[in-house]
Amino acid sequence: MTAPEPHTASLPCGKVFYTKSGSGPDMILLHGWGCNNTTLESVRRTAALTHTVYNLDFPGFGSSPEPEGIWSVFDYADMLGQFIAATGIKRPVLLGHSFGGRVSIIYASAHHDVDKVVLVDSAGVRNPLPLRKRLKVAAFKAAKKIAPVILGKTKGAEFIDRWRGSAGSADYRAASPKMRAIMSKVIAQDLRHLMPEIKAPTLLIWGEHDDATPLADAHKMEALIPGSGLVVLPGDHYSFLRSPAQFAAVLSSFLAS
Repeated sequence: MTAPEPHTASLPCGKVFYTKSGSGPDMILLHGWGCNNTTLESVRRTAALTHTVYNLDFPGFGSSPEPEGIWSVFDYADMLGQFIAATGIKRPVLLGHSFGGRVSIIYASAHHDVDKVVLVDSAGVRNPLPLRKRLKVAAFKAAKKIAPVILGKTKGAEFIDRWRGSAGSADYRAASPKMRAIMSKVIAQDLRHLMPEIKAPTLLIWGEHDDATPLADAHKMEALIPGSGLVVLPGDHYSFLRSPAQFAAVLSSFLAS
């Protein structure tokens, strides 16, 4: 198998880096938050046996520059539409992991020329926060109002930024200020209302011990997406890395069906 070829697409929304490999029907890989195209390398190798695979770096990740503004997940889906138009892709298979699943859900719900959808440990279901988390959020919102009054505008902003950084996830702490703002925006968006609009055959692949997007989310998606099917594999939020042989077999079978 030949190595993937690097490319950069100049889109109305900005430049997007991607690799292209394989031959056959078109397929697009969409990575999770805090990752880049290399995270899905094992998936690319499997898919490229039968498909022409486009493996993207989302804007703000890998070799793609950050967006100009504070994007929502719908802006990322618009970017995907621009990418498909610019590259001449036809009836793609969409495979999205985690955050990439969010983008896949939005795009596939609005565009019925998608051939198939594969959601891998996908985000998109927003569950109620536990009481302890709700109390922390309430305290943080109160501090955002009070800190500038007590400490002054500059020191108050520094205090809030330190609090936000210490309380956030590893992905949040590693992100730039702009990507932190984007992350805060995208994780608040529940996409369950869009799932019944997906018309393409859809496969859900999940790690049984996923604690980032729990298996319960997969069951909710399966119930909402018409005709979808769920395969549960040993592993966590990165099921394709924890059970690579099983994942490859499941994916190959679905692509061939």
